[in-house]
Amino acid sequence: KEFSIGMAKEGAKIMAVTRKDLANLEKTVKEIESLGGVAKALQADVSIEKDAIKIAEETFRVFGRIDILVNCAAIYDGLVRKSFAEIDPNEWDQVMAVNVKGPWLCTRAVFPYMKQQGKGKIVNLSSEVFFTGSHGFIHYVSSKGGVIGLTRALAIELGPHNININAVAPGFTDTEASRHLADVTKYDVSKTPLRRLEQPNDLLGAVIFLTSDESNFITGQTILVDGGRAMH
Repeated sequence: KEFSIGMAKEGAKIMAVTRKDLANLEKTVKEIESLGGVAKALQADVSIEKDAIKIAEETFRVFGRIDILVNCAAIYDGLVRKSFAEIDPNEWDQVMAVNVKGPWLCTRAVFPYMKQQGKGKIVNLSSEVFFTGSHGFIHYVSSKGGVIGLTRALAIELGPHNININAVAPGFTDTEASRHLADVTKYDVSKTPLRRLEQPNDLLGAVIFLTSDESNFITGQTILVDGGRAMH
């Protein structure tokens, strides 16, 4: 929601996608429209090839071009912390399908349009946990490491087509999904140099920068946006 509204304020026309909560997404679209922006809502599952293609085709049909792709879909809400030995293989596969396969499929789907235009900007959402690890979350941590590997590998292949691809790695953020996982008010910020809990709009600056012309010579990189909690 924050990405859609924030980028719409910057003038982007938004195709917002959800797997299941279309009614809520349409509220976000109405909010964008009330601010003078342009947005459409679409229901699709990024882990399914035909759905990823549908996203690209519908975006091009409605707006006539595809300049930006932000891969932020992820399985996080609903995960229960378990020892690596207790995680069900099917749950592992589901996390990987959405968190890693999804960005690959969506990038592959928009590539022909960006190639034809001669430029494009792609941002993948990774996570601070790739750098720090996290107990009981091995599938999620591994998937976010996969996103960084995907970003670097794709940067090499997309670069010759003037398509930039980078990743943003947020820390633990005060979102509805995080509140389902833990009591965010008890999160220990003493190890965060900026001494506060991250908010969704803290990510906007990095995402907007990486999708703007000001980042034209940056690709294959990962920007940590976590208040300094993990440094590398």
